[in-house]
Amino acid sequence: MRGFESHPYIPNSVPEIQEEMLKEIGMSSLEELHKNVPEILKLKETMNLPKAFGSEYELRRHVEGLLKKDVDCKDNLNFLGGGCWQHYVPAICDEINGKGEFMTAYGGEPYNDEGRFQSLFEYASMVAELVDMDVVNVPTMDWSQAAATTVRMAQRITDRPEVIIPEILNPEKRLVMKNYAGCCIDFVSVKCNERGEIDLDDLKSKLSDKTAGVYFENPNYLGVIEPNGQKISDMVHEVGGLSLVGIDPISLGVLATPPSYGADIVCGDLQPLGIHMNYGGGQSGFMATRDEEKFVMEFPSRLFGIVPTSEKGEYGFADVAYDRTSFGHHREHGKEYVGTQTALWGITAGVYLATMGPQGMFEVGQTIMHNAQYAVKKLNEVPGVVANKLQGAFFKEFVVDFSKTGKKVEEINRKLLEEGIFGGRDLGEMFPQFKERALFCVTEIHTKEDIDRLAAALAKIVQ
Repeated sequence: MRGFESHPYIPNSVPEIQEEMLKEIGMSSLEELHKNVPEILKLKETMNLPKAFGSEYELRRHVEGLLKKDVDCKDNLNFLGGGCWQHYVPAICDEINGKGEFMTAYGGEPYNDEGRFQSLFEYASMVAELVDMDVVNVPTMDWSQAAATTVRMAQRITDRPEVIIPEILNPEKRLVMKNYAGCCIDFVSVKCNERGEIDLDDLKSKLSDKTAGVYFENPNYLGVIEPNGQKISDMVHEVGGLSLVGIDPISLGVLATPPSYGADIVCGDLQPLGIHMNYGGGQSGFMATRDEEKFVMEFPSRLFGIVPTSEKGEYGFADVAYDRTSFGHHREHGKEYVGTQTALWGITAGVYLATMGPQGMFEVGQTIMHNAQYAVKKLNEVPGVVANKLQGAFFKEFVVDFSKTGKKVEEINRKLLEEGIFGGRDLGEMFPQFKERALFCVTEIHTKEDIDRLAAALAKIVQ
């Protein structure tokens, strides 16, 4: 402790104050305070830190210089999706989520609410209307976490040990699900046919009285719209399991809602709803169910409801069934451990949905489908390129086959980047059967000129 000057940004670093605090707890030095830390874990030498910047301006210049080395979507045309997508973000979304009372919307308690409870109630109400369910949670970290929680909910409700998942699933999401739920669930993989749809015969052979549920996505990771949602739900219901559906919420302006084909629990990512990509960090997962006790009491995360107050005609917003959570008095007996949540992104998604309304959601979904269809048409005009290789109905994302061009996806993407274009995600890295194929994403932000530019660049690269 001796010999160190006080630090302007570290509280209680003045030597005299440190001495007073140590005396209060009966110690003579900071080293004594850390005496229980094993010697092998202690840093013995001085940390190799660069010289401190002399001003905030110098620090800003340095950081901006580092960021300029990055290649982002402001300066490049982007057709990369695969779990984080570029959509238009209305200015009002950034305006509202930047307000001081929301900026630190960690979750909060009634004494420091500042309107967050009502905002999250409104968000949940609008997402519930969008997905055609009754109850929606305060959002969790991302879709992967929401999917993992969804299968855990199904396991607790049915008291069964198996969940069936499609072989075409984002490998990163699969790993999160297995990591989080592997303690209680055995995951069984079901085959998909040549169109990327779930193989119903293989599914039937794997359903049993051990099946807690079947998890599938619509559209799936390759953008394929699953046409057999009702059949899948009927099949799992026949053996007493639950239908678990993951969705891209921005698709629901044009696609059928999961409950219309039998879904019991719905989950997804809020990122398409007014949230910037943020280098992959703008993710936020949600779950939704019917308003039935067996479902509601299995949510591990916070739920907000509206209640009358002691003042006639006035209402408040508060936690629903708080005890079921890990921070209720049940603590370690809560449904799951729940800590950090992405409440700010929930508020942002609520602003987006309120801004768009039903007609806006229909129009953006329709625009996405029109743009994606035009992109497939233009790419199929490029010699050797086969767009929408799976030949089924799709939304926003589609598989492009480059195997006939004699070039690898890695090479094509490198040359596209030289043209200022982010190409599709290399699927061969994740699925052996999709070697030299890439997943391209087209949304409402892409113009005819953008798509024509992509097609022209590919034609030059593969010639």
